[in-house]
Amino acid sequence: MLNPLAAQLNESLKAGNAHVYEMLSKLGQEIYFPKEGILSQSAEATSHAKKYNATIGIATEQGIPMHLTAIQEKLSAFAPKDLYPYAPPAGKPDLRAAWLAKMIEENPSLAGKTVSSPIVTNALTHGLSIVADLFVDEGDAVIYPDKNWENYELTFGIRRHGELVNYPLFTGNMTFNSDGLREALLAQKDKGKAVVLLNFPNNPTGYTPGPAEGEAIVAAIKEAAEAGINVVAVTDDAYFGLFFEDSLKESLFGKLADIHPRVLAVKVDGATKEEFVWGFRVGFITYASQDTNVLAALEQKTLGIIRATISSGPHPSQTFVLDALKSPDFAAQKEEKFHIMKGRANKVKSLLDSGKYGDVWEYYPFNSGYFMCLKLKGVSAEELRSHLIHQYGVGTIALGEHDLRIAFSCIDEEYLEDLFDLVYQGVRDLQQK
Repeated sequence: MLNPLAAQLNESLKAGNAHVYEMLSKLGQEIYFPKEGILSQSAEATSHAKKYNATIGIATEQGIPMHLTAIQEKLSAFAPKDLYPYAPPAGKPDLRAAWLAKMIEENPSLAGKTVSSPIVTNALTHGLSIVADLFVDEGDAVIYPDKNWENYELTFGIRRHGELVNYPLFTGNMTFNSDGLREALLAQKDKGKAVVLLNFPNNPTGYTPGPAEGEAIVAAIKEAAEAGINVVAVTDDAYFGLFFEDSLKESLFGKLADIHPRVLAVKVDGATKEEFVWGFRVGFITYASQDTNVLAALEQKTLGIIRATISSGPHPSQTFVLDALKSPDFAAQKEEKFHIMKGRANKVKSLLDSGKYGDVWEYYPFNSGYFMCLKLKGVSAEELRSHLIHQYGVGTIALGEHDLRIAFSCIDEEYLEDLFDLVYQGVRDLQQK
């Protein structure tokens, strides 16, 4: 039997958009956020218990969260109340509001669209796992390109037993393969449901589609919806904002929001890479729907997943990110780092286009993000990776038989030529064996 709160949320979804209800996994249908219990009683006590509040499982001294001087002296710029208590399961309200304002400002296509307040996650992997828990049952199609972040397989395949459906990222002309996406989607007509992962800038290639390619992606998803397929369209915007050339400059989330009743747009993003705070583990998940009751129900189910797994995200890092977003120097500092990253990407491209490395490799298009990928000719990517690390002390990532991922994000611009010279030398070594 369903818990009455879960049943009520399901009825709200059915009334607001029955297709969204149909997208839910069994877990997604069953999950709810408790209205009665420790959290709700503690919240009520916080508002009304003015004499003694003996509800929350933290320790206090003189009304201040108990803490160790050895820790607080290192964090003295922040009040103990903004560091040590549990953060709300949905995240700090001020942080959620600040991130929503930032999202709307940076994505003009969201104008006039109705979206939820971003819910704080423990970075992007957690946000993606929430999507998997809510929407993926065994055998459900999860569609993403052949060049992808390997954690998708663990998150959607191993954890939730989704059927992983890949299509070639690029056409023969090295443009985004929207026809491949369209075919993969339409092949799910008998199932009537698909989860699509859109990761731009792409890991591992560093590619973001151009505006026309973006329109083709949206059109493919809309065509699938018109064919009767419920589509959970997830934008994995881990590297959002690092757009160095003439590509899309905003998330496809805005274009996908409200394009069809059978499309649920979900945005997973975070401060992790956007604000260069990888270890802070602050991410967000945001939904789009014309029906506010649908958004409210999805938020409650998302909070149920959070409550059942991590309870809530870390409070200090949320405070740090919020403080940064409010800083008058934030935009200028972020712009400075952007230009450093753009300089590295441009340097790599100029080296690869210089002709000095002959014809031992090609490279996949890249115009954004942290990475680029070489397509090696005549040598094994894994053999080269191993040779480079042991012979030259150079670390790279082998992907498949011939692809070698290089993260220019972590190499200062003045060392990039030496890096690629060594990779080239490694190829020559293997060729001469």
